[in-house]
Amino acid sequence: MTEATQRNRPESPDKESSPLVKRGGGAPATRGRTTIADGVVEKIAGMATRDVAGVHAMGSGLSRTFGAVRDRVPGGGKSVTRGVKAEVGESQTALDLEIVVEYGVSISDVARDVRENVVAAVERMTGLEVVEVNIAVSDVKLPDEVDDEDQPEPRLH
Repeated sequence: MTEATQRNRPESPDKESSPLVKRGGGAPATRGRTTIADGVVEKIAGMATRDVAGVHAMGSGLSRTFGAVRDRVPGGGKSVTRGVKAEVGESQTALDLEIVVEYGVSISDVARDVRENVVAAVERMTGLEVVEVNIAVSDVKLPDEVDDEDQPEPRLH
């Protein structure tokens, strides 16, 4: 090969002196932006809250009543986000939870466990920093109380 043809040939990517550069500039992971909807964070937080022992239900009495009616409507399904409100920013989120605890459990222990579980789940799944998890305990489920969610669906005769 002549010197002129050697200059015009592309260099091979396996040479140590020429780093592999991808088109578009920068690593693929840094191209673009990911946004996460409030509802996504609310679902994750709702599931993580319900996983904690001592949490009987979520939401206020009124929202649970409406939720129980909606759950019985075909296609309505259970609302995982009942009792959860999220505010999502670019890199952080804040959560407000409303829960009903079972009688006899330590409310402070349940609240601590809920915070730990929610923060771990939301941060792991979304990459967002959870700056606060506010918990409002709206009721205590007594052992002999009948709850809308505990009643079996009526049968048609």
